[in-house]
Amino acid sequence: MQDQLVNKIVKKVIENLQQKKDIPVEVSARHVHLSEEHMKILFKDELKKKKELSQPGQFQYEERVTLIGPKGVMKGVSILGPARDKTQVEISKSDARTLGVNPPVRESGKLDNSASIYIATDQAVIKAEESVIVAQRHIHMNKEDANNFGVEDRQLVSVRVKGERPIIFEDVLIRVSEKYHLSMHIDVDESNALGYKNGTTGEIMI
Repeated sequence: MQDQLVNKIVKKVIENLQQKKDIPVEVSARHVHLSEEHMKILFKDELKKKKELSQPGQFQYEERVTLIGPKGVMKGVSILGPARDKTQVEISKSDARTLGVNPPVRESGKLDNSASIYIATDQAVIKAEESVIVAQRHIHMNKEDANNFGVEDRQLVSVRVKGERPIIFEDVLIRVSEKYHLSMHIDVDESNALGYKNGTTGEIMI
């Protein structure tokens, strides 16, 4: 009886280990999520969808914008859709120094007391108040993934990312939703630190 219980436990542990898998790592370069109001001001015509992104329902538009800060300008910045309730600008710390702004490291959507910036097209310019953040590194996953990895929504974990220069990222936010596809998102500064290449993966260490 005892042997059967031990064998059952061992089998379950092995199954859990087999279910776990490396997490694809993607680099999220600087981009903008525009509100419908700002989209109408900056573009007279409806924006054209360029390509789908890895997360279901997310996509990139063909059109681009220019970011204008106190110290610098960045042209050709991608716009991601669909439209948000509030405009959000996601940049790296290096971008922030170039532009002359001081955005906090935040989870997407947490914009209170964040930095402000001007966004321009050849048709208009708007000031996006409290819109600029450096996105907190995070992992998108669905409920099945969360069960397999033994983690919960909103949990912070450590992740060893396997690159040319392997690195352990701490305080990686787990985001669980049935609409998510398994993927870890880091910014350009973080990707440069590990020597990122296409196909890079990470392993949750907890």
